[in-house]
Amino acid sequence: MKGLIFVVQEHNASHLHYDLRLEVNGVLKSWAVPKEPPMEFGVRRLAIMVEDHNINYAGFEGVIPEGEYGAGSVKIWDKGTYAPFNKEEDVSDSLKNGSVKIVLDGKKLKGKYNLVRINKEKNDWLFFKDK
Repeated sequence: MKGLIFVVQEHNASHLHYDLRLEVNGVLKSWAVPKEPPMEFGVRRLAIMVEDHNINYAGFEGVIPEGEYGAGSVKIWDKGTYAPFNKEEDVSDSLKNGSVKIVLDGKKLKGKYNLVRINKEKNDWLFFKDK
């Protein structure tokens, strides 16, 4: 599947979490996921939207030094490409509307996934695999 970049980085900062990143309009839209991303249907994960990252960050693995934001180790947990489930859909419009349906093609995460905003003020979303 040819598509846009997605990456999940395991980030061992003050708390171990996973950073989900989707390429949208030349940047990486990003969410912090407190628990391991869902690999099977029925598992829902909280995903907290955080600031956009530079597209070059998709390949980053290493250590963020003490004293810097996000200090700790970062390694790639999964990566691949993704596309909107509905080919006519624009992911940036879906993000604004609070419901993103995508197809992931990674080593661990494969198939249809949803990101649904559940609290606009707190940037809280649910991330889960679809049937």
